[in-house]
Amino acid sequence: MREQPNVKIATDAIKAWQLTAHIYALLPLLITIVAIIVYNMFDFLSIWIVFILAVLTIAEWAVTAFFIPKLRWRRWRYQVYDQEIYIQHGILIVTRTIVPMIRVQHVDTQQGPILKNYKLATLEISTAATTHQIPALSEEEASNLRDQISELARVEQDDV
Repeated sequence: MREQPNVKIATDAIKAWQLTAHIYALLPLLITIVAIIVYNMFDFLSIWIVFILAVLTIAEWAVTAFFIPKLRWRRWRYQVYDQEIYIQHGILIVTRTIVPMIRVQHVDTQQGPILKNYKLATLEISTAATTHQIPALSEEEASNLRDQISELARVEQDDV
C-alpha cells in the first residue's frame, strides 16, 4: 500500500472557495426574490412553494459556503517525487492520481481574480491524455512547484 501524500494546499483556499460559493449563491437568491415578488404581486404561487424555495436556497448556500470548502481543503493532498506526482482529493469519493514525470508535457499556473485576491494560484500539469490540477497554492509555492516539476520532467525525458 502506497503512503498517502502529506503536503496540503494553502489554508486561504477555504476563504477563496467560500467567496466563490457566495458568488454562485447569488443566482438562486435572485430566483427566490423573484418568486417572492411574483407571489406578492399576483398571488400566482402558493406561499408554501415560496417558503420551501427560500429555505432550500438558504440551506444550499450555507452548506456550499461554510461546510464544503473546509471539508474540501482537509481532503486535498499532493506529493512530488522524482519520478511521479501523487494527487489526492475528494469529499465523498476520494480520488488518488499518480502522474508519471515521463508523461508530463507542460506545467502552468493559473490565477483568476478570486485567487489573486488571496495571493493564490492553481498549478496545472498537462499530459497527452488530460490535465491535472493542484488548486490554491501560494503564488510562490505554485511557481516553485511549476519549475521543480518542469525540471524533473525534463530530466525524466532526457533519461529515455
